[in-house]
Amino acid sequence: MPASHASATSAEAAASRRRSWPELPGHDLSEVDRLNASWRLAGTPPAGGSLARRLLYKVRLLAASLLRPQETFNATVVRHVNRTVESYHAIHETFEATIEQCQAVVDETLRHRDALAARDRRQELGMESLVAAHHELRAAVGVLQQATQNLKREIVRLADAGAPVAASAGVPSSLPSASTSDALDSHKYVGFEDQFRGSADDIRERVAEYLPIFAASSDVLDIGCGRGEFLALLRETGVTARGIDINRAMVQVCREKGLHAEEADALEYLRALPDGSLGGLFAAQVIEHLDPRYLTRLLDAAFDKLRPGAPIVLETINPACWFAFFESYIRDITHVRPIHPDTLRYLLVATGFQQIDIRYRAPYPEHEKLQPVSAPREAGSSSASSIADWADTLNANVEKINRLLFTWLDYAAIGRRP
Repeated sequence: MPASHASATSAEAAASRRRSWPELPGHDLSEVDRLNASWRLAGTPPAGGSLARRLLYKVRLLAASLLRPQETFNATVVRHVNRTVESYHAIHETFEATIEQCQAVVDETLRHRDALAARDRRQELGMESLVAAHHELRAAVGVLQQATQNLKREIVRLADAGAPVAASAGVPSSLPSASTSDALDSHKYVGFEDQFRGSADDIRERVAEYLPIFAASSDVLDIGCGRGEFLALLRETGVTARGIDINRAMVQVCREKGLHAEEADALEYLRALPDGSLGGLFAAQVIEHLDPRYLTRLLDAAFDKLRPGAPIVLETINPACWFAFFESYIRDITHVRPIHPDTLRYLLVATGFQQIDIRYRAPYPEHEKLQPVSAPREAGSSSASSIADWADTLNANVEKINRLLFTWLDYAAIGRRP
């Protein structure tokens, strides 16, 4: 068989195989089909037909015999093209198989990642539970330690008094009196302050901003001194000060720090002082614990006991901030009534204090507030203008809600005795 015909046979077989291959993306295989169909110079032998068509084919064969090198060249080109296409398909199939294998690996990796993420989440939840349990345990241990210390102090006090609690009116001597019972329970509020109001360092940092007000003062009284954070700051700056608190455990904490503190009722203590004997009065997070009638009497007594020009600073929760009211104010069962800033300003003015200043503090974090939305503002677009108007209205409402819910958590009313 001539080489050209062998090549043609091979090319035809390749073309036959290629008809079952899928279309290659981005390649036009019709040119390859045309090469495989037209590589013979004489063309395809007619299957029957007229005598003229058969004679024409014979003439073409004669012409093709004269141009045999060209036909051999055509067959070689067709064979090469078909082999190239076969190689391309083999590479394409190998590439697709590789992609499938890679995709399987990727899918398995993603499944493994999801499983790890689920396990990490379970571990995080478990850790959160452990942390919560740890905090509860610490709080319980702290209360227990305070109770133990309180009990020890009360035992020592009774021992120093030289007699056990006497039986009276049929009450067994083994039972403590009402005042003793209150003293033994005072540790609970110390634990409450530690857990919810903040650590001593936190409170110290908060009240430090009031130091400049008392820089030139002396004989400052801290009502509701608590654990003595402000008393300690005044001592460090050379300002003489003393504190009072009705909580015996807190007074004891102050004394252990070397601070001057007494267990006393604020109104009774003030009334017992000489007029004009105080150079300043400070009360942080106290007035919300007082009955309104008691508060007005306390302000009257403070006015009488302060020297001319002496400052008074009353810090309290800001009930105008709904978050502060619902998150901080109602949490403490010892709170009696919230005091609005305007109300406290009026009470101070009505009592006779001057230069009243309401100083807001402890702002609610900006990133926790409701956030405004942005909208496209394309000139000449009615839909964009409508969306922009809607966004402006929504943002105005967001600002109103933020002013009601998320403003300043605390405020201080600052005045001076004329």
